[in-house]
Amino acid sequence: MPNQDSAVKMMPEFQKSSVHIKNPTKVEEIICGLIKGGAAKLQVITDFDMTLSRFSYRGKRCPSCHNVIDNCKLITDECREKLLQLKEKYYAIEIDPVLTVEEKYPYIVEWYTKSHGLLIEQALPKAKLKEIVEESDIMLKEGYENFFDKLQQYNIPVFIFSAGIGDVLEEVIRQAGVYYPNVKVVSNFMDFDDNGLLRGFKGELIHVFNKHDGSLKNTEYFNQLKNNSNIILLGDSQGDLKMADGVANVEHILKIGYLNDRVSIHIHIHRLILCLL
Repeated sequence: MPNQDSAVKMMPEFQKSSVHIKNPTKVEEIICGLIKGGAAKLQVITDFDMTLSRFSYRGKRCPSCHNVIDNCKLITDECREKLLQLKEKYYAIEIDPVLTVEEKYPYIVEWYTKSHGLLIEQALPKAKLKEIVEESDIMLKEGYENFFDKLQQYNIPVFIFSAGIGDVLEEVIRQAGVYYPNVKVVSNFMDFDDNGLLRGFKGELIHVFNKHDGSLKNTEYFNQLKNNSNIILLGDSQGDLKMADGVANVEHILKIGYLNDRVSIHIHIHRLILCLL
């Protein structure tokens, strides 16, 4: 096992100027614990939008799973304008550094509910999802092949917990060739009628601020992985910090936060490592 003075220094990724480590000593301890436990004790719990997927590419903002649908050619201009107005109103609330999560919560629910309602009115055909994703600008982060391939090779469970649209998410990783058997997706999945047209969304709404509740509802999944007590958690929002709350026997957890466009706001929130990619 590497000694604690050298574990992080041996990893060039941690030496980049784009990586902020608030408590290097604590990170050293966690990484050494992950190394000691090996693949057999590890699991990955991750957000998707702007975490596994790119935030931007060549200076242009990349779409989220919701944006992929919002911007597709099957959505009417009137609907697209309404969706944009909702985003302009509620996104400012989501990232407001003054408001508490409790204060933001009802507004975010309102945003998702209204947006999903508009999409349902469009009666999107399930058969077009593959084409919609192919024609979009959504893309996974650089190095995704190695990331997913290694996790599959060592049979490390990957739990993707997304407040986006699950059907789009699955199509993205399927088209990228990395939807392996070790990957489980929990998200907002579309519900289609007998004609294959969107009529609603399945189950309870998952949004950026209720991932604690969603994690607890997936305790059966985590209980099956009771020996996987070491966790690498990836996210880009405050709510993502709660994604491992359903894991009862955490031994070591490394939290990695992608700051994207909220550097000054969230640099104090993710206590271990913050990556600006």
